Amino acid sequence: MEASEQNKPRVVVIDSLQSWDFYVTQATTQNCPVVVHFTASWCIPSVAMGPVFEEVASSYPELLFLTVDVDEVKEVATKMDVKAMPTFLLLKNGDVVDKLVGANPEEIKKRIDGFAQSNGASLA
Repeated sequence: MEASEQNKPRVVVIDSLQSWDFYVTQATTQNCPVVVHFTASWCIPSVAMGPVFEEVASSYPELLFLTVDVDEVKEVATKMDVKAMPTFLLLKNGDVVDKLVGANPEEIKKRIDGFAQSNGASLA
């Protein structure tokens, strides 16, 4: 990643089932772990987690961070069996390896940190 891109938001907004498939397929092909935040504009805890998610994303450039508004992209929420907001999914090779439901900044940071380390360890 170029230095000029360092300060740009690291979270990709998914706006369709096609963009979901594109990013997840690309990440799987590149062996890149994915962290997804399922949110809804009417859900205050979910909205509150947005800045936390952005902050965590900036700490892990080796992971792909996606955000999905469940009202705008219902197909993805249904496909991933998301029933409550916020829901965070950790994906490896397109498969869910961890799921956290609820607004818990410390827990999501801890899970993403462990996820990043477990995936980074194979590179060492």
